[in-house]
Amino acid sequence: MLKNLRISIVLLLICGVVYPFAMTGISKLFMPAKAEGSLINEKGNVIGSELIGQMFTNPNSFRGRVSSIEYNAAGSGSSNYAPSNKEMIERTKQDIEAFLAANPNIKREDIPADLLTNSGSGLDPHISPMAAKIQVPRIADARGISEEQLYNLIAENTEGRQYGIFGEPRVNVLKLNLALDRMK
Repeated sequence: MLKNLRISIVLLLICGVVYPFAMTGISKLFMPAKAEGSLINEKGNVIGSELIGQMFTNPNSFRGRVSSIEYNAAGSGSSNYAPSNKEMIERTKQDIEAFLAANPNIKREDIPADLLTNSGSGLDPHISPMAAKIQVPRIADARGISEEQLYNLIAENTEGRQYGIFGEPRVNVLKLNLALDRMK
């Protein structure tokens, strides 16, 4: 009995204290920005993370994906509703109507799915390049910027497939909006 208790305490210290501190120290040494949460600083203030989406509602900014948890990183997750769930159908209809009201030149069938659906975590900071491009007319009108400049900005901020083979091209909405703000 005493032997089992000692083994448990030793393993608790190794696995619960020594290992996490060692990995954190190694991470901070070799990749400090990632170890600190990939934070984005603007003029000395932390304004977000590359890894966690934010809610953008201003008509002159790009909008990201829908989030059931309002991008609260304390409890990531999704509603996990089935496509046939009445609440999910109603929420999606409302999101479509809100998007069409903000972007009156867009047809319902042209709205990319990633602007209407959650990611698995509810925290995804990325949208597809098409989801960014479909918002260009609204932002060009709101900011008085040419659409061509915005398409170029999207192209500059589009990340390719990870390692060239995994995933799809994507645009980080926070980084895109920051680049947009710097265009003045």
